[in-house]
Amino acid sequence: MKLLRQIAAPLAALSIAATAFVAPAAGAAELTPTDVADGATLGTIKEMTQDEMAASDRKWIQKTINDERVQKLKVSSPSMGRDIPVAVITAKGGSEGAPTIYMLNGAGGAEQNMDWITSGKMREFYEDKNVNVVIPMQGAFSYYLDWYDKTAGTSYIDGPQMWETFLLKELPGPIEERLGANGKRGIGGYSMSATSSLVLPQKAQGFYDVAGSFSGCAATSAPLPWLYGKLTVNRGGAEPEQLWGPMGGEYNRANDGLINAEKLRGTELYISNASGLAGEKDMPGYYVEQGVDPAVASAGAATLIVEGGAIEAATNQCTHDLKAKLDNAGIPAEYNLRPTGTHSWNYWIEDLHKSWPTFASALGVE
Repeated sequence: MKLLRQIAAPLAALSIAATAFVAPAAGAAELTPTDVADGATLGTIKEMTQDEMAASDRKWIQKTINDERVQKLKVSSPSMGRDIPVAVITAKGGSEGAPTIYMLNGAGGAEQNMDWITSGKMREFYEDKNVNVVIPMQGAFSYYLDWYDKTAGTSYIDGPQMWETFLLKELPGPIEERLGANGKRGIGGYSMSATSSLVLPQKAQGFYDVAGSFSGCAATSAPLPWLYGKLTVNRGGAEPEQLWGPMGGEYNRANDGLINAEKLRGTELYISNASGLAGEKDMPGYYVEQGVDPAVASAGAATLIVEGGAIEAATNQCTHDLKAKLDNAGIPAEYNLRPTGTHSWNYWIEDLHKSWPTFASALGVE
């Protein structure tokens, strides 16, 4: 069963959402954290204690508990009234003078132990990279936005969901000052957070030098994308009206990455999606060759092919809609549109590698 969960793990964190990757040309972003904070109360940073880490059941903490290059932090969010756990993978050459990449988790995130470090091989990929990677380790099923209903919580987190405020205003200044970062920054995400990685750069044009979207749905206010969002938010014990307000309403449209795609102009973009048709990495034989029991491999592959295929087919349509709009507007992006593949970790890990040239160029690193 453990191996089956490992194969099918991506599906538990799936969020059919809006998505697009954005990035500006190499050179520091036009806006500073102070500009974007605009007088908001900033977060304060504390290190997790050894006792807190030892007592935690979060796999990302246990996996990195003795890893000095992964800082385990708690950052206060004044707007949400609580501390947010944050992982920071520091640059190979030290954090001083390096750019910052904010990587967001998908629907279930660290709360379901399906985050970038636990499932996405993030630490391994950035082993030799001279960038600091900041990963908020909370926010399951939130879309990382400020919710329309300011009192709404989820089945994972009580209280207000003010993730846009946290990610744009409260977190960047303190964390980049702590790291001695150089003022260049990017953002990325997969599935649910691919939407966020598109919308947040639209909310603060000129703040991110690069953005990336892996298997996401940029739109949120049309009937089908709204349904995809509903399926995601429902899994967190909430309704989409609490997040976006009425479907097609002013607040919903303001948080629709497709409607506001023009605001991505000038940002470097990496956008990926597969077709939903099963690929080599979705087949039982792929896992059998890695030592997985054939029965377990067959069951896990069936889940990927059926459920993961349907979800990826939906986001594929969303991604092609986004491409059409960006192409029509003359906004360039680097696309990785795979002819096969499901909504699963194998492809998002591949995207870390495929997107790196776009990120490296925009951030001025090798």
